[in-house]
Amino acid sequence: MMNRRTFLAAAAGGAAGAACTAARPKPNILVLMPDQWRAMDLGAMGNPDVLTPNMDALAAGGALLRNVTANCPVCCPARGTLLTGRFGHEHGVDVNDAPLPDEEVTIAETLRDRGYRTGFVGKWHLEGGRRLPGYVRPERRQGFGFWAANICSHNYWNMQYFRDSPEPIQMAGYSATAFTDAAVEFIREDPSTPFLAYVQWGPPHNPYIAPPRYMNMYHPDLLTMRENWQGAVEFRPGRTNGSRDDIAGYYAAISFLDDEVGRIVDALRQTGQLDNTIVLITSDHGDMLGSQGTVLKRKPWAESLQVPGIVHYPSGVQGGQELSLPASHVDLVPTLLGMAGVEPPQSVSGLDLSVHLLSPEHGGRTGARAPESVYAQSYTPTERSEFPAWRGVRTERHTYARQESGPWLLYDNDVDPFQLENLAGKPEQAELQARLDALTMDWFERTGDDWRERADLPYR
Repeated sequence: MMNRRTFLAAAAGGAAGAACTAARPKPNILVLMPDQWRAMDLGAMGNPDVLTPNMDALAAGGALLRNVTANCPVCCPARGTLLTGRFGHEHGVDVNDAPLPDEEVTIAETLRDRGYRTGFVGKWHLEGGRRLPGYVRPERRQGFGFWAANICSHNYWNMQYFRDSPEPIQMAGYSATAFTDAAVEFIREDPSTPFLAYVQWGPPHNPYIAPPRYMNMYHPDLLTMRENWQGAVEFRPGRTNGSRDDIAGYYAAISFLDDEVGRIVDALRQTGQLDNTIVLITSDHGDMLGSQGTVLKRKPWAESLQVPGIVHYPSGVQGGQELSLPASHVDLVPTLLGMAGVEPPQSVSGLDLSVHLLSPEHGGRTGARAPESVYAQSYTPTERSEFPAWRGVRTERHTYARQESGPWLLYDNDVDPFQLENLAGKPEQAELQARLDALTMDWFERTGDDWRERADLPYR
């Protein structure tokens, strides 16, 4: 099997270089990232209930990536990967509440050194140690200049955040509104200079709440439950997760964020920057919400593992595309840089998939070879210690996961989209299982992964 770097050279075919030589301004890059938002809860992905007209419009006007995997579907490892283009065991944040090392090279540092304004808004969660009160020193901001953020809080109605002073700023009302205000402020600040911005809202992560107008949009008893939903699950003594009420609140928060996305798009349009801005909408991981009889994340099932992928860039990406090629968090940094005509740092492990997204005049190429698989991991046991650590792959059609002791799960997502029939261990699937297990262990070895026991760090 060709290695990652060889594949990159073969697949991209010089797309980044072509983009560099094109006579066009440097594009802005805007990453919009709600927390714990699964791919299937988006109108453009076929959810019959949830209302997301602004994000659906961006998908229709750009590219909808239908098969984006969170390599490690839990907060901090995912966020480290979304900044570095490296797997959690490579960038050092393989558990929650570990700090991203200073020596890691981020997309913000790469673009800052090329004249970009850089801004970060929202939930950071890469500082390590205490989550509250949430101040991050400027020298620990990994290349971001503009700052309106905290480390981690989901107290949506009583939250503080920080700018350049350790003095907290109290938010009025629902916190995500203030973060959108800060994002709009940054966008309007200097329209003549290209920018990179990450906007990382806390919702729809539990608690599943939103302003009353949005909560009133969804009646729990009228929702269409997923075929693999098994009802509310006791998460802690006396506490459940995944009820119809939880899902209604989850949808309410998503619809609220859809309107916030609309506000940001309006700011881009009003400042004349929309056409030249690469907008990526994704999330750090999903949420089981009672599907498969379990809750939250860290699981290899689609509700946890699969995240949204919308790329909107009118100047460089033709609208109306729907792509099913396997993509993952580790690929997003090199892909964004490739779309901007910037060579990714040598430290990056992901693939530049821009050749699949860009129009031909910007270096895109019809029929370019797609990756065979992406790598997925949970370095720790899952919540409630239900399942041990696992590794696996997702291809365009299949999901496979194994534990250190051997194969665990295998699904044909084309014929079984709700992953109701585990094919692992079935004699008639032995050849397929062996091939996917070999792909998994090839990723494991090539990336320097290991099975050592890990546990989340304590936080306060």
